[in-house]
Amino acid sequence: MIGLIFGETELPKQILKKIKNKKKYLIIDLTKNKNFKNDKNSHSVSLGQFGKIIRVLKENKCKKVLFAGKVKKPKFSKLRLDFKGVYYMPRIIKSSKLGDAAILKEIINIFKREKITTISSLYFNPELTLSKGIYTKIKPNKDDKININKAINTLNRLNKYSFSQGTVVRDKKIIAIEGSKGTQTMLNKCKIKKFYNKEGVLVKFPKKKQDLRIDLPTVGLKTLINCKFAGLKGIVLKSKQNVFLQKKKCINFANKNKMFIVVK
Repeated sequence: MIGLIFGETELPKQILKKIKNKKKYLIIDLTKNKNFKNDKNSHSVSLGQFGKIIRVLKENKCKKVLFAGKVKKPKFSKLRLDFKGVYYMPRIIKSSKLGDAAILKEIINIFKREKITTISSLYFNPELTLSKGIYTKIKPNKDDKININKAINTLNRLNKYSFSQGTVVRDKKIIAIEGSKGTQTMLNKCKIKKFYNKEGVLVKFPKKKQDLRIDLPTVGLKTLINCKFAGLKGIVLKSKQNVFLQKKKCINFANKNKMFIVVK
């Protein structure tokens, strides 16, 4: 039995589709609107109910868990805490001051103390990641490569607990760095008229010292559409350290709009 700890985004649905009739599972549903409430194996739980989460997993003999999807950082003062939640929450709150990556690492450590192992979010869906290569008809030119290198160097210099998995570079200048509100918000800020017709690039790499079992940079058709309207020419990802949804649609969209998708 595998424990699926699901948040928002499309990735949890892809994982469930892959294993639904092939493997025994249970779902810990942490989504705001309880997206998995109709699944008989789903358990709706508050993030502060660590006792309930651990009890459900152990009662069902789940020795392994998989995290997928985004869980928005809660208002800790409003969480419903059970006994283990009271015990563990100070560690979570302390970690939250270092960013989302630190919160996830602490949660993994909590499971480890409870003898529950965390596996990669792509364990059942290796087809949802891209390896090194150029996936589009359009290839980066000399100026694009300069922008790409500047973006990568920028991400490499960030603090290890930074929120940022992405940055936008245009005309050799850093236009935006991803904040806690994510890639879409960053791209929306790039839709400034004076930049609209210029070419730039979005680079999305994992956070520094990120646990690659969880929270990998995720790209889908919505990301490509937002890049187009931000006036960007392409997207660059890190080989096998990404989640790439709607692959065929994304590549078709990029080709149609003369954009590139590169994996380094």
